[in-house]
Amino acid sequence: MSSPSQDSVRLENSSQGAANFTVLPNPSADSTNRSPTSLFLVCGLGGLGQYCVSVLKEFEVTVSGIDVAQTKDWLVPDLPNLLESLTVGDFRQQNVLEQAGIRRCRAVLLVASDERINVEAAFIVRMLNPEARIIIRSDKQNLNQLLGERLGNFVAFEATQLPAAAFALAALGSGIRGFFSLNDHLLRVVKQQIDPGHPWCDRRQIHELNSRTRRVLSHWTEGTSQPSQFYQWDPDAKVQAGDTLIYIEVVDSGVDAIQVNKAERQPSLWQSGQGFAARLMHGGMKQRLQEFWEAADQNQTRQVAVIFGLIVFALLLFGAFLFKLTYPDDVSVADAFYTTAVLLLGGYADIFGGFKPDIPLPWWLRLFSFGLSLSGTAFVGILYALLTEKLLTARFQFATRRPPVPKRDHVVVIGLGRVGQGAAILLREFKQSLAGVNVGTSGAVPDQILLPELPLVEGNLNQISDFLEKVNFSTAKSVVIVTEDEVANLEIGLMVHAANPESNLVIRTFDPRFSESLSKLFPYAKVLSAYAISAEAFVAAAFGENILTLFRTNNQTILVTEFDIKSSDTLNGLLLSEVAYGYGIVALLHQRHPSEPVKLMPSQDTRLEVGDRLVALAMIDGLQRVERGIKASRRWLVKVEKAMNQEAAFEGATTIARVTGCPLSLARNLCNNLPGVLKFPLYRHQAQRLVRELSKCQVTAYLSPIPTNAAK
Repeated sequence: MSSPSQDSVRLENSSQGAANFTVLPNPSADSTNRSPTSLFLVCGLGGLGQYCVSVLKEFEVTVSGIDVAQTKDWLVPDLPNLLESLTVGDFRQQNVLEQAGIRRCRAVLLVASDERINVEAAFIVRMLNPEARIIIRSDKQNLNQLLGERLGNFVAFEATQLPAAAFALAALGSGIRGFFSLNDHLLRVVKQQIDPGHPWCDRRQIHELNSRTRRVLSHWTEGTSQPSQFYQWDPDAKVQAGDTLIYIEVVDSGVDAIQVNKAERQPSLWQSGQGFAARLMHGGMKQRLQEFWEAADQNQTRQVAVIFGLIVFALLLFGAFLFKLTYPDDVSVADAFYTTAVLLLGGYADIFGGFKPDIPLPWWLRLFSFGLSLSGTAFVGILYALLTEKLLTARFQFATRRPPVPKRDHVVVIGLGRVGQGAAILLREFKQSLAGVNVGTSGAVPDQILLPELPLVEGNLNQISDFLEKVNFSTAKSVVIVTEDEVANLEIGLMVHAANPESNLVIRTFDPRFSESLSKLFPYAKVLSAYAISAEAFVAAAFGENILTLFRTNNQTILVTEFDIKSSDTLNGLLLSEVAYGYGIVALLHQRHPSEPVKLMPSQDTRLEVGDRLVALAMIDGLQRVERGIKASRRWLVKVEKAMNQEAAFEGATTIARVTGCPLSLARNLCNNLPGVLKFPLYRHQAQRLVRELSKCQVTAYLSPIPTNAAK
């Protein structure tokens, strides 16, 4: 490999199709004392690749990048300064990968937008480095599974599908912040603001809300800022009005797990008639008829039917009037009506088939009757033609027929690319009424198999107001704007907010600076970047973690992470309480062996062993601490004053060893020489729990903080 001091290196390899590339080293990168497998390589520096580089650097690791072309327009500011080297070339070429340092890579992230390129490169990477972890961007699930079996140490994600749940849940505008499945159990993350009538208000302490099916993630009081980490709350605090809680719990079904609007009931015929009459009375008949005609004007078939229907109805009334007027004594009103109806249906011969009618008719009335029959025959012919057209249209368009756009309280998804389709699918699973807008720049037309029941409107970003009106955006509950044009998303968002300020607005962005500015200027909108959310999952996977899903809460991404405990892991041998408070993660599921049943919301007294499976909620900084083995400081001691009797002292010692993980001999010695201090530093939540557990054993104890300079 060329010296790092070179400004650029250009190689030609004829056996590889004359692949040209350039290596641009970063002079500020420290190339000394590097581990042989310390490098993380990001291939494809588009939006996702740049975000991956940024998140990787938060772990303080060495990162290099490969891109097909050199650019100066970076989404992530100063991105080249974050890289040890930037190689310009095709990362499917062996010599390009070797020049980028593939043989000393710990992980390779293949995140180009073309998944075919990523798959091709994965085979070359595995050939050059059998040990590197490969993370690729691909949505071909069957292919991904086969590649995982063939390549090993392999993970595949689709960057636009990972954040779909975040967009869908943001659109609902409810207290639900996350929703996912673990081993056939459904879990949801709820943000709940406590009102005076809530059953928890002034009755429960925070720690009492934790159960076998629920875990509190965050708590803050009215007027205080939201905590940025797990466990930044007092377990002994009482729930009060105005407090806000975020918790995760197990639910029975998907319908129970999400707050959805009730489907609009179909009104009865009588109710429809009453509603129509009321609208005529209040809105004016002229205006209603004009609206009806404008709607019919968009459908020529309907317009023709309306015109002929009105003509026939007028002829029916006029004919009945003439018959009754001519023979006031011999013809009743009913006879006049039915005679005219028979003539309109082509029954001239039925009435005038004889040479001498029973009642003599004037010549002009007989001629008029003949005209009625001709008009009726023409009407019946047109009616048959319209019915035939409708039947044929229904026959050929039955598979693609979509329901009408909801009138109100629905979610509008603008931009049905991969992110939009993913969000729409989840919203349909939540029984939410929807309407979609497929704009020209957002991707292909939605898959008819995946989204057959989605009311769909075709739109153009040059004519935004047209398609917004068609989806009834002014009465929508939420509007999700996820087109590929960031500026268009902003424009649509402003138009929606101006017409419907009460709607829940979700906007997709790409540029982090633009996202930050937009969030500050428009606090009423939820501004999300699909790539920024997905990058954290890709990076976490690069360190060997299995990311099951993710969700957003408190403007942070929460990763549902699966750990397989190995002998070299920093989690091996720790109690779950130490894992929780030391690394800031929340254990959701524990399984000792694949043949054993899983335990949801496992006890914090469980000690992890090699081969265990643990699923937990973690933020990216929590995973950083797990990777480095850096735990938070233990700042609390427990002073044990007295035990009610000898049995209580014995139970207290057992409880101390179980909750803290300290040697049983140390706990026994303490309880046999009361009062005393447990010389075993603890985390705050762990110490408070120990005091509560000792109280159940009739042992009195309380907390004592450790001086900051003595904490470890």
